[in-house]
Amino acid sequence: MADIARQRNLDIVRRAFAGIAAGSAEQMLVDNYTDDMVLELPYAAPPSVIATKATALEYLTGAFTMLRFSLEITDVHECVDPDLLILEYTSEGTVLASGKQYANRYIGVYWFRDGRIARVREFYNPVISAEAMR
Repeated sequence: MADIARQRNLDIVRRAFAGIAAGSAEQMLVDNYTDDMVLELPYAAPPSVIATKATALEYLTGAFTMLRFSLEITDVHECVDPDLLILEYTSEGTVLASGKQYANRYIGVYWFRDGRIARVREFYNPVISAEAMR
């Protein structure tokens, strides 16, 4: 049973990542995240915590107008709790205004509830992001 839940949760993340690759915050969030979701970006420029799906939709819609990128999962670290996944992934993309390339590495901690992502804590190198946006 736990393996089924883990696979379901990993599939949810992959669907969300497909929305990111499409540049669609709506596709990323609507069926994949809980309404009361929390996105924590400890190393990002403020806001470092984005609470609720509606707030995340607004924030990410703006971000996707500046940057188009895709994410590829490189490692999955399963936890005892099947509703908790730790993922490593990479990004490749382009800053839309300048054409600069963007590539970064991430560690994401994902909590799931009722078949949706309830909380994400994502760590990445903010220096790479800032340099790409200059």
